[in-house]
Amino acid sequence: MAGDIKFSVKVNDKITTDLIRKQQQINKLPEQAFMYWKSITPIDKGNAKRNTTFNRANEEIVSNYPYAEVLDQGRGFRDGKMRGSKQAPKGMSKPTEEYIAKQLQKIMRK
Repeated sequence: MAGDIKFSVKVNDKITTDLIRKQQQINKLPEQAFMYWKSITPIDKGNAKRNTTFNRANEEIVSNYPYAEVLDQGRGFRDGKMRGSKQAPKGMSKPTEEYIAKQLQKIMRK
């Protein structure tokens, strides 16, 4: 038939592929944060690193030793004396939060 018009539209769904890739990278962040946390945990006799674990079910870092809070508060004067470790002057929580934020920025920019 004369005058027939055929029009087709093909959509390349790159958005879904990118979102899936980003979600996969984000899903790896809790364990990466744990590895970062352990890497900045001060070492004296190794007790703090040995007793820091990752609970995969809750995606939480668990520091199970008596002085965990003191180390995590960072280096500074508290209770009239110097507390914390020179090896982790900002503790572990704050630097790990900063690490996660930087990783998220990298993931989202890609």
